[in-house]
Amino acid sequence: MTTDDAPDTPEAPPSPWRSAPFRLFFTARSASLLADGMLMVSLTTAVLATGFGPSGVGYALAAWMAPIVLLVLIGGVLADRFSPQTTMVAADLLRMVAMLLMAALLAFGDPELWQIMTLMAFSGAATALFQPGLAGLVPQVAQDIQRANALLRVSEAMSALLGPGLAGLLVAYWDVAGSYTVIAAAYALSALGLLPLRRLATRRDEETAPIWHRLAVGWREFRSRDWLWSVILIWSVFGLFVFGPALPLGAALITEQHGANGFGWIASADGAGTIVGGLLGMRVRPRRPVVAGALAMLLFALNPLAPALGWSFGATAAAHVLGGCGFAFWGVMWATSVQTHIPLAVLSRVSAYDVAGSIMVIPLGRALSGPAAEAFGAAHVLEFSSAVAVVLLTAMVAVPAIRRLGREPRSATPPRPGRLAPADG
Repeated sequence: MTTDDAPDTPEAPPSPWRSAPFRLFFTARSASLLADGMLMVSLTTAVLATGFGPSGVGYALAAWMAPIVLLVLIGGVLADRFSPQTTMVAADLLRMVAMLLMAALLAFGDPELWQIMTLMAFSGAATALFQPGLAGLVPQVAQDIQRANALLRVSEAMSALLGPGLAGLLVAYWDVAGSYTVIAAAYALSALGLLPLRRLATRRDEETAPIWHRLAVGWREFRSRDWLWSVILIWSVFGLFVFGPALPLGAALITEQHGANGFGWIASADGAGTIVGGLLGMRVRPRRPVVAGALAMLLFALNPLAPALGWSFGATAAAHVLGGCGFAFWGVMWATSVQTHIPLAVLSRVSAYDVAGSIMVIPLGRALSGPAAEAFGAAHVLEFSSAVAVVLLTAMVAVPAIRRLGREPRSATPPRPGRLAPADG
């Protein structure tokens, strides 16, 4: 008997597909992920086409990333105050406007780099508003939170595979301004999908306290859970020494060893592994989700190791399939644990601290990877990254609070998904 065939009991909740709100949410999230996947290709093409070179691409990406790191905590506060759906719809509309302005700049003139950076910063600020609400909305649209997260992870992988290719086709057979128009339409579709969810019964933070107090409440909830802050602390170090160097140095070595075409296929293998990991996340329900996710994440250590040791094309592709699978399974287990153990009233704020702690050091790791490769060699840096990944994940499993964390349901049962009701307050 599959999970879908199981009776509607606490042990076997119904499939998220049976929930109309989840189907709307899934469609909206898939549209926004597709837009995100297209954006990097369109941005790179636009900056290079206007003559600002690779350094201009770096500046534009930094302009997009910096507001996310700086403002994501504010996004969590607003999501808990006004409901995740409200802030996410507002964010999608802001991103749509930014993309339309980019399309207009490219279609009717030669934009300056500062104009591109300003619009990318505007889009990054909207993304900071959007991201924390994701965690707060999933438990309200699906009873089977783990399967919902697994489906979202598969959608993310598919968008990562299809988005860049679609952007490339639009740039090649239309123009870069047209690609930005399609990105804007995808964000608009996301907003339209989220808009009906305003009728969901939600738990809002109705306090009149200032933002700094709300941030303090979120921080108190975050640091009061040893398993939570321990994972984020370890993940921050992981971002600095593993995620930071793995992408730029790994891409450079793989391209050198197997050519640009080989790198494209290996990146696709990573995406395929992510899909497999998401599918496994639908079916495998370990008693200790975070521990199981950390053990699966050990497979990611193969990603930097393969190019560092100069493995064959087939072995490197297989390593990336396994690494993508482990990363996706970890993502499902982690998201499910956070969403089932944190009260809904503070979930978006806690998720914002999770996001901020997880991503803030990755740009530093990428910035330092170049000098480190020049000093020690790219292969040795990636070997070090692989070893650090194993050590950190082993340390994560050794933390008692993490090792003991089970699948206990949240103390406050969320509204039954599949039925829309007037929002509280």
